[in-house]
Amino acid sequence: MILDVARFVAAERPYWQELDALLRRLDNDSGVQLDLAGTERFHYLYQRCSADLSRLSTFSADPQLREYLESLVALAYAEIHEAREKRRIGSFRNWFTVTFPQTFRKHIRAFYLSLAITLVGTAFGAAALHYDPQSKQVMMPFSHLMGSPADRVAKEEKAATDHMSGHKSTFASQLMTNNIRVSLFAFALGITWGVGTVIILFYNGVILGAVAADYIQAGQSKFLAGWLLPHGATEIPAILLAGQAGFILAFALIGWGDPTPRRERFAAVSKDLLTMLGGLAILLVWAGIVESFFSQYHEPILPYAVKIAFGSLELFALFFFLMQAGKESHG
Repeated sequence: MILDVARFVAAERPYWQELDALLRRLDNDSGVQLDLAGTERFHYLYQRCSADLSRLSTFSADPQLREYLESLVALAYAEIHEAREKRRIGSFRNWFTVTFPQTFRKHIRAFYLSLAITLVGTAFGAAALHYDPQSKQVMMPFSHLMGSPADRVAKEEKAATDHMSGHKSTFASQLMTNNIRVSLFAFALGITWGVGTVIILFYNGVILGAVAADYIQAGQSKFLAGWLLPHGATEIPAILLAGQAGFILAFALIGWGDPTPRRERFAAVSKDLLTMLGGLAILLVWAGIVESFFSQYHEPILPYAVKIAFGSLELFALFFFLMQAGKESHG
């Protein structure tokens, strides 16, 4: 096939000029948003110009003309993929700052249940340790908690070297993995009509209450707050969110007199469950980083007042985020 280059260029140049003008408009004004028709037209012009470049490349056309078309197609390609990346970033931002907190509030009664069970476990753990100090051997799951709190605090505050040096990242990764595994377990046990979720939440509360009582009775309240608050301000709420998700799953399973078929009840909450799990995973990643790089440092390296203030600020910010974020976009 012989191509009449002059006639071909005359017929196609208006499309090239239209794409060129559109690209210049998009480049000059970053706030320009194409509607559906405009987007379809942009893609059509890009595909047509790409095809024209391919046809001209097989003939000895003007090198400047080919260079112009190559530049045009390259710019259009870059604009398409940059727009896709912006949509992905915008979509994630909208999911985390709007969808996640809205979903939390939508099922807030399940969160209150998760919180109540954990608080009961906390009270039980604190009372058990207070009235039976020997129960510490049963309730404490970590060896470094078995000793005297006063001895541990003295050792931590007198440490001359950074015991976390060289393995902070590894420690943070282990913390994230463990906490996410526990949270997923608390959620998955919702399939047991919520019984397993109740047990996990209660047991976590028992551990928390026992540890708190142990350090408070030893007169180490300031150390306890400075140690737990920085990472616990997000880690503990994340586990509560996992329990919340477990109860959402359990409620869908039980139905509570809802005549809707079970499969449809599961389908109705599936997106909410994924949202809850994604949100709590992000919180646990943050908690792991803070625990590894911040919580493990004590006075005189880091004043307790600074650590307590940081943790309190985190807790307030998380509470405000979950209760207020996304309200402007709702309804």
